[in-house]
Amino acid sequence: MLSDSKGKCYTKYVPDYCIFDLETTGVSCANDEVVEISALKVIGGKVVDEYSTLVNPGRPIPYYASVVNGITDDMVADSPDFETAFRGFLDFVGDMVLVGHNIHTFDMKFLYRDAGKFWGRTIGNDYIDTLKIARLCLPRLDHHRLVDLAEYYGISIAGAHRALNDCRMNQIVFERLGQELANSSDAPKAVRVCPRCGSVLQKRSGRYGDFIGCTGFPNCRYTEDIC
Repeated sequence: MLSDSKGKCYTKYVPDYCIFDLETTGVSCANDEVVEISALKVIGGKVVDEYSTLVNPGRPIPYYASVVNGITDDMVADSPDFETAFRGFLDFVGDMVLVGHNIHTFDMKFLYRDAGKFWGRTIGNDYIDTLKIARLCLPRLDHHRLVDLAEYYGISIAGAHRALNDCRMNQIVFERLGQELANSSDAPKAVRVCPRCGSVLQKRSGRYGDFIGCTGFPNCRYTEDIC
């Protein structure tokens, strides 16, 4: 939803959310454009609806981008511009929590930039980055890309790097990560969650030494002493 202030980033599981993904002409939120946007609406951990469209970026798609996502100029020639596609996305997600992989440092930056460009506002939805949760729950994995997590959980990676396929893959990954958090008390080195906001707790260092703090900081300032 459009807002005057950005939503908050959390590292926790929620059962109702919209998981989304963007494909772009490159990795720069300053210079590149969206060529595909997709989302899945999830209620009680189950997919109930989907939104997906290619986007005409108004410029040629670089060869290297097409190699990654398979999207070409011919494919997007008759597609809507991003202002139209973005409005459809906002109508679809409403005020639900957004979920995605590496969205904190990538996808959300494109949404924030273009919401400001088109409407002079920002995106107020709270959001959850599955990359952050995966790094906390699965520290022994060498890499935490979406395809790495899918392979770890035995999920097919067919069609990876197209937005809707990545949403479907990541939705299953997020549900599995939610199980990791729920079952963490059974593990010898448990991933613990904040009793105040539900985000993951993590060892941190401060002015007076180490302590346990909420990864939802600064939105949540819960702390514990290390025994």
